[in-house]
Amino acid sequence: MKFGVVVFPGSNCDQDAVDALELMGQPVVKLWHKDHDLQGCDFIILPGGFSYGDYLRTGAVARFSPIMTEVIAHANRGGYLIGFCNGFQILAEANLVPGVLLRNTNQQYICKNIYLRPESTDALLTADLDRRAYKIPMAHGEGRYFADADTLKSLNDNGQVLFRYCDEAGNITDNANPNGSLENIAGVCNANKNVFGMMPHPERAADPMLGNTDGRIILEQMLRAVMV
Repeated sequence: MKFGVVVFPGSNCDQDAVDALELMGQPVVKLWHKDHDLQGCDFIILPGGFSYGDYLRTGAVARFSPIMTEVIAHANRGGYLIGFCNGFQILAEANLVPGVLLRNTNQQYICKNIYLRPESTDALLTADLDRRAYKIPMAHGEGRYFADADTLKSLNDNGQVLFRYCDEAGNITDNANPNGSLENIAGVCNANKNVFGMMPHPERAADPMLGNTDGRIILEQMLRAVMV
């Protein structure tokens, strides 16, 4: 399994993703946004940051980067693709996952540790995770997940909700919702369950030196699932 991390102008979490994967012994390369070659990568990662300065809307310009033609084709062929934070916003702009990401309800940038509870029991990113709270960093100003009622019903019915914000005990409450996302949704996947988006940053909680490896547990689950 070879991983590729796409780098856009303004990406600032690309090296975090590379470091997390290399810590787990995975081959990984960086893919420049102007390229048209995925270099034989099996799993593509869209990292966090401020692609193109977040002009227009977050992810709106990056969605039209030259490499996204190949990324979209890769996803449509059933290839694996995940977006963290700004990467999730890009996926939504490209209609690769349902819904949109709006400005946080408090109209402020939020950077802190939060808690997530896995939801989907058949999406490879979450299927075998314990149903407990995972402490994961978040850092965004536009992470409020929104979708219409029909889309929400479809997401719930099809097991496409990956994570919900929760408290430390795993309770999904309004107080545990940091940005106002509908139904505390922190991550979703597409209907085919090969494209994944989440606002928090598991790659920032993968190194034991940082004192938190809950993110590594999520990434290791992803690795086990795709390597079966």
